[in-house]
Amino acid sequence: MLEKILNNRAIVLYLLPFCLGLLTVFSFQPFNLSFINFFLLPIIFSLIVYVRKRSKSIYRKKPYRKNLFLIGFLFGFGFYLSGIFWIAYSLTFDDNFKFLIPFAVILVPLFLSLFTGLTTLIIGQFLSYNFSSLLLFSGSFALSDYIRGKILTGFPWNLWSYSWSWLTEVLQILNLSGLFAFNLLAITIFSIPAVLFFKINLGKKILIISSTFFFIFSIYIYGTFSINKNKGLLNYLDNSKKIYTKVISPNFELKYNLSIDEVENKLKKLVRYSDPDQKKATLFIWPEGIFTGFNYNEISQFSNIIRDNFNENHLILFGINTVDKNSEEYFNSLVIVDNKFKILHQYNKKKLVPFGEFLPFEKFLNKLGLKKITQGHGSFLKGKIQGNIVLNNLNILPLICYEIIFPELTQQASSKTNMIVNISEDGWFGNSIGPHQHFAKAIFRSIENDSFLVRSANKGISAIISNKGEIIKTLNTYETGNIEMDIPLLKSEYKNKNDLIFFILLFTYLFIFLIFKNKN
Repeated sequence: MLEKILNNRAIVLYLLPFCLGLLTVFSFQPFNLSFINFFLLPIIFSLIVYVRKRSKSIYRKKPYRKNLFLIGFLFGFGFYLSGIFWIAYSLTFDDNFKFLIPFAVILVPLFLSLFTGLTTLIIGQFLSYNFSSLLLFSGSFALSDYIRGKILTGFPWNLWSYSWSWLTEVLQILNLSGLFAFNLLAITIFSIPAVLFFKINLGKKILIISSTFFFIFSIYIYGTFSINKNKGLLNYLDNSKKIYTKVISPNFELKYNLSIDEVENKLKKLVRYSDPDQKKATLFIWPEGIFTGFNYNEISQFSNIIRDNFNENHLILFGINTVDKNSEEYFNSLVIVDNKFKILHQYNKKKLVPFGEFLPFEKFLNKLGLKKITQGHGSFLKGKIQGNIVLNNLNILPLICYEIIFPELTQQASSKTNMIVNISEDGWFGNSIGPHQHFAKAIFRSIENDSFLVRSANKGISAIISNKGEIIKTLNTYETGNIEMDIPLLKSEYKNKNDLIFFILLFTYLFIFLIFKNKN
C-alpha cells in the first residue's frame, strides 16, 4: 500500500505536500497543536530526499529540479492558504472589493509559496538521509522566513516559532536570541524526528531524539527560573515606578461612511467604558479605527465630552487619522491627548499594510478603478523615523496594528523603553483565526524587549502582557469592557537589538554541512 502511494507521482508531488502544508495551521493560535510539526516537517524533509533519489527513475519524464520546486511550492501553498485565508474578510466591507476575494485568497498564498518552492529547488539536490542535510534543510527554511520578513514591505507572519506562543517558559530565550534565531531552532527541533529514516543504528537515533528533548527541557527550566525571578522583582517594585492603566475594548462594528452622530455616540460609549475615576491618575488606552473615516480635526468638535468627563490627571491614547499641514495627506496615527483634547504626542504609522493602507503603483492601479481597502481613496502617508513617546517617567514604544509583527521595530526602539503599546482594529479579520494569530505576536515582542505590553484591539484580543510574555489580564474577541492594572515601568537590563545570533547559527549550520559533504 505504502509502495503504491510512493510510486504515485500525483500523490507524492502534488497532493501530499499540499495537505501537509494545510495541516500546519493547527500548530498556531488558536489551536496550539505544536506537536504536529514533529510529524509534518520530518515528512516534508523525507519527501524531498525521496523525490531527489527517485526522480531519475520513476519521475524521469520530468526534470527532477522541477519536482523539487513543486514539493516546496505546494507545501507552501497549503501553509499560507490555511494560515492567512482571513484576508478574505477584509474585502467584505466594501462591495467594490468583493470580486477580489477569490484572487486574494489564491494569489497571495501563491506568491508567498515561491519562498518555499525556491528553497526546496536550491537545497533539494543536496539533501540525503543524514544529520548535516537536516541542518541544511532547517537553516534554509529559516533563511527563507527571514527573507520573507524583510524584502518588499516584509511579512513575517506565522513563522514556525509562533507555534510555541502558548508555552511562555520556552519563549524566554527570545530575549537573548531574537525571533529569527529562535525560529531556526524551532524548525531544527521539529525536524529532528526525521532521523528515524536515517540509515544509522537505533542507539544513535534514540540519542539524537532524546538529546533534542533534553534541550527543550533545559530551555523550559531556564524559562521557569527567569519568570519566577521576575515575579520576585515585581513584588518589590515601588509604586512610583508604576502607572495605572485602563485598556478599553469597545467591540464596535466596523463599517464605512459613519455619520457625525454615530461618531459622537461612539465617543460617549468609549467614555462610559473608560469609567474615569476623578481621583486617580490614569492612562486610558483606546484602540485603532474607532472613528473610521474621520480625522482628528473633525473629532475635536466633541472636545467638550472629553473635558466634562476627564481631568488633568488623565491621559488618553488612541488611534486616529491625522492630516499633514503641508501636503494635506493623511497619516494613520496614534495620539496621546489631555482632558482638553489637545495632542501631547503623535506617532505616525511606519509599516503600512499594502493594499489596506496604501496602494502600490497607485497611479497605475487608480486608472483601473482600484483604491486602498480602508475608507477613503488616497493612500496613507508613511510615518518617518520617530523616537519613543516620552512623558514624565513613561517611555512608550507605540505600535499600530500589524506593526506588532515586525521585530525590528522593537529592536530599533530606545533602550529606555519601559512600555509597549499596541492598538489595533481587528474587525478586519472577521470571525476567523486572524485575531488569535495577530495577538500571538504581541507575546513575543514583550519578551524580546523585556517590557510590559498593553494591547487594545477592537473586536480582537485586548490584554496586559508582562515583560516575560505572561498574559495577566485579557478581553477576548467580541468582548466589551475594560481591564486595568498598575503597569510596572521597568528599566530592563537587556533588550534584543539585532539578528546576530541568527546569522551565527546559520553559518554554523552551513559550515557543518559543507564539512560533512566534503567527507562524504
